[in-house]
Amino acid sequence: MKFVAFERAKQGTGASRRLRITGRTPGIVYGGTGEPQTIELDHNALWHALKKEAFHASILEMEMDGKSSQVLLRDVQYHPFKQLVLHVDFQKVDANTKLHMKVPLHYVNAEESQAVKFEACVVNHVIAELAITCLPADLPEFIEVDLSSLKKGMSLTLGDIQLPKGVSAVTHGKKNPVLVSVVSTVAEEAPAAEAAPAADAKAAAKPAAKPAAKK
Repeated sequence: MKFVAFERAKQGTGASRRLRITGRTPGIVYGGTGEPQTIELDHNALWHALKKEAFHASILEMEMDGKSSQVLLRDVQYHPFKQLVLHVDFQKVDANTKLHMKVPLHYVNAEESQAVKFEACVVNHVIAELAITCLPADLPEFIEVDLSSLKKGMSLTLGDIQLPKGVSAVTHGKKNPVLVSVVSTVAEEAPAAEAAPAADAKAAAKPAAKPAAKK
């Protein structure tokens, strides 16, 4: 994706506040060999770009002063209750330096699985995004996970999926975390169905109360 940035001359809290009043958002680009570069962006254009998944998980082309450079979105600061972006951070991309990113997982074909189609199960997505490391050229916008082989009682772990070429997962704690679990919706109804006849039998066995004696 491409976006346009402008060089920002004035810095400081007051300058940033005045900048936001004019419909611009202050930002910074760091990384590489030079000093961090202060920039500003059109707020409305940035707001709409931030709604797109690719803006968060792919290499972006930043155009400024007629020149293009590759960057990654690293941080966004939002106003606590207004629809307003207060500040945005980007990192310069070096083609020979590995990136550490979180990319979304796109789960597909769950409705075609035996678990959903024939066994009345619900598929729970335990993890929505995966931390990875790779070179910029190998960075995927997302990782697709096929769920068509799921069956009742199964779970899908990181070791069960094929990562794109050049991509390695970064896990903290568990080496093989669960990505998806399958839960049966029928099993929960069975105890209730069994409890009803038992309650009826208990009521039938209970002796009827004797009528009160007349005075």
